[in-house]
Amino acid sequence: MSSAAQIITDRVRERVRRDGADLSTSTGLAQTYVRDEVRRYSERALAGAHPLIDDEAATEREVVASLTGLGPLQEYLDDPSVEEIWINSPTRIFIARDGVSELTNTVLTEAGVRDLVERMLQSTGRRVDLSSPFVDASLPDGSRLHVVIPDVTRKHMSVNIRKFRRSVRDLAQLVALGSLSAQAAEFLRASVGAGLNILVSGATQAGKTTLLGALLGTAPARERIVTVEETFELDLSAQDVVAMQCRQANLEGSGEITLRRLIKEALRMRPDRLIVGEVREAESLDLLIALNSGLPGMCSIHANSGRDALVKLATLPLLAGRNIDSSFVQPTVASCIDLVVHLDIDRRGLRRVNEILAVTGVVTGPVIETSRLFAVRDGLLEPSGSYPTRTGKFEAAGIDPLPILRRGLG
Repeated sequence: MSSAAQIITDRVRERVRRDGADLSTSTGLAQTYVRDEVRRYSERALAGAHPLIDDEAATEREVVASLTGLGPLQEYLDDPSVEEIWINSPTRIFIARDGVSELTNTVLTEAGVRDLVERMLQSTGRRVDLSSPFVDASLPDGSRLHVVIPDVTRKHMSVNIRKFRRSVRDLAQLVALGSLSAQAAEFLRASVGAGLNILVSGATQAGKTTLLGALLGTAPARERIVTVEETFELDLSAQDVVAMQCRQANLEGSGEITLRRLIKEALRMRPDRLIVGEVREAESLDLLIALNSGLPGMCSIHANSGRDALVKLATLPLLAGRNIDSSFVQPTVASCIDLVVHLDIDRRGLRRVNEILAVTGVVTGPVIETSRLFAVRDGLLEPSGSYPTRTGKFEAAGIDPLPILRRGLG
């Protein structure tokens, strides 16, 4: 922050304290206070009391951001081309555009980083301290915040802010972005309409949450959708939707609400479709039990390929306890999951669907059998010539996926 902006900021804060105003409830009020102080500063500068301001409008924006927004980070939050912001140290602040990272010229202080973190957490009801050195939270604009503090980190706070593309709400937009072919989008739209259970897999930042939201954008309007996540990330426009997130334990160590608890509670809420933002641990068992009851659902998982995603989903439930055996889990995964949609992100930052697998329901030894319906050839996602072996859900919904899959084949 320039010396002029710092002087103006201090004067605005002094005036706010004197007037007893609350700038957090009104950006317009903050702009009025700042505009007044910028004018007063400029008048004094003309008299030689202060250095002149080169750009009054830019100074106003900088001061307003420091008072009501996230200071030097606000410009990156306002920039739609920026996908993620992370702070490794006060002098090492990065952003990512189109999947490619770059070091910014923004410089903060240790106190400035702490102030930003406290300001971001203020509206979330979550905390980060020595007893709880990690925190995940959703910011008011839907961005996801993750913070780790020393001594878990070596010296400085580590801060990640991941923004989400609210503009992507359906599969057609992903087709326009080149992340999906029109033929694959049509098949996925039919699959959602038929109530297939879909597992979305991929690496970090591959676009799993965005694809989940786009898939849900094609769900029938009459459906009641219940979503459970560690922190709110999905942004759904459905008419009947209930979104729930986990809760940290309080200072006394009680009050924690886990994904396992949320999945169980969701089943009591009359869902037509259950969505788990991401499965990482034992909650995968509760999800499989829910899907095994006939409830349609979707979830995402970190994996290197579609087949690896199934292996991982068949392994994670074993974390739920010694009485859980792979002889139960593998057949359950094979019977519950209908499709695996795998995404990847290349070195240029391009995110796209890499393959779509249909689960056959057959388990051969340790392998859950699949057929690859779509795969990338010469840079394009195309049908492979294989077809789903389980078509009961399509038939019950009066949908025939075969004409979609046959199109374009010789």
